Amino acid sequence: MSSPSLSGITPVFFLQTFILELMHANEQLGQKHCEELIEHIAKTAGCFFEETYRDDTHNNNALDIENYTELILGLKNSIGGKFSLVSANQDCITVSNSCCPFGEQVVNFPGLCRMTSSVFGGIAARNFGYAKVEIKKSIARQHGSCEVCVYTSPHAASGRSGTEYTDTTPVKQMQDIHDLCSRIEESMLQLWRKQRKPATKMHQPPAIVANSPSMRKILQSIEVIAPTTATVLVQGQTGVGKELVAKAIHAMSDRSQKPFIPVNCGAIPESLVESALFGHEKGAFTGAIEVHQGYFERAEGGTLFLDEVDSLSAAAQIRLLRVLQEGELERVGGKKILPVDLRIISATNNDLEDLVSQNVFRKDLYYRINVVRLRIPPLSERPEDLPYLVQLIVRRLSKKYGKTVETVSRDVMQKIRAYAWPGNVRELENVLERSILFASGKEMTELDLELSGPTASDDWKGIRESALARVERAYLDSALKHHQGDVKKVADAMGVTTRAVYGKLQKYGIESAAYKHHRSAGVSVPARKSNRSD
Repeated sequence: MSSPSLSGITPVFFLQTFILELMHANEQLGQKHCEELIEHIAKTAGCFFEETYRDDTHNNNALDIENYTELILGLKNSIGGKFSLVSANQDCITVSNSCCPFGEQVVNFPGLCRMTSSVFGGIAARNFGYAKVEIKKSIARQHGSCEVCVYTSPHAASGRSGTEYTDTTPVKQMQDIHDLCSRIEESMLQLWRKQRKPATKMHQPPAIVANSPSMRKILQSIEVIAPTTATVLVQGQTGVGKELVAKAIHAMSDRSQKPFIPVNCGAIPESLVESALFGHEKGAFTGAIEVHQGYFERAEGGTLFLDEVDSLSAAAQIRLLRVLQEGELERVGGKKILPVDLRIISATNNDLEDLVSQNVFRKDLYYRINVVRLRIPPLSERPEDLPYLVQLIVRRLSKKYGKTVETVSRDVMQKIRAYAWPGNVRELENVLERSILFASGKEMTELDLELSGPTASDDWKGIRESALARVERAYLDSALKHHQGDVKKVADAMGVTTRAVYGKLQKYGIESAAYKHHRSAGVSVPARKSNRSD
């Protein structure tokens, strides 16, 4: 029986994606909350791995006993386990394991066995209609090995201990999102192949990571609006990927075989912006020695992406309004009316409504470009996407620079999670690119995160959140060292509840247990005398 590839999943990536937030949840948040987290993540993981297995094996039918066994053994062994089949029939599959994927520390977290139970049970229930998972032995309970029985019929499970599962997981919804991602990526891949230059042959095509609910809604919106002729306004902080979303809309539209022309309006000098956008006739002004086709004419039949549209001058706004209203333009210095057929997607990192109220941006133009509005969330609001973004970027950069780096260490991932990323995906790419140049081996163990001073062009909200996060994380680290991991004493020092401290530790990926035997080296952490709060 050949083992499926499971899309090249690595043990480190699996642990970072599904386990990082759980290892200390039982200690910090209580057993009930820990079990709820494990159950939720296990169902998501099970759906993901089943979909991946189906992609690898080109199997769209219900899994039979042999397929199911191949899937669960391949999954567990791909992430570091040593699972093998003991017996299998139509009523019961029994597997054993001699090495826990979660490592030796699993004895401190027996609740993680629920992860195996929920993954095995969820997949079985979806394909056989029913499942009960009985964990007869487990390394976590210090039995030395694991023995797991998956019963696939109520009759066979009668009288057996274990957890029952029925087909209640919203697989159809997840499959729809998976299919949507695939369609958008394929369209963008075709666009990339058509537009790329020979010099970029080592680079990978763009992809939108959408594992967070907010980004999934963006993908669903892209599919709805792409086939229409509606203008789109993309809003979001610097570096969130507004142009990538615009490209996806173009790639999914009927105009995908025509040009996609991106223009940064803020980078064009005000004296040249009208000529650059709308073109000019020979002799229109000093230096106009020949006819010049502007961006609008070059985007004919396709899509024109106007980034930083709020930086357009008043005169350029009037010309743009005419194009949108009448579907025609005049070159600077010209008298001939030229029809234009293109779609306009605009983008800004400012509040256009506020600029309209200040009479900086035309109200009539605002309504014309804002038929559909998409708000791209900052990276700080989509933590579910971080591991996937990191993996995608690391693999792309590793290929670009001829490196063997496949993933990042747990410590690096904790630092990535703890940082607010005011520069969003663009800043994340920059930091990872700088770090991968000095990395060796298959794992990046150092993160070159330069905490440089802010500039006036940076997003203030992001700067403030990042600064507060750095200070809070540094204080927690110092306080835990001083109090040798005693969370209650840290809470007293901060004037908050222990629950609030545990929440902050989880947010920054800090493990209080690591400080329990730490001796303070003259670090002074004064206690705050104030009422406790969350």
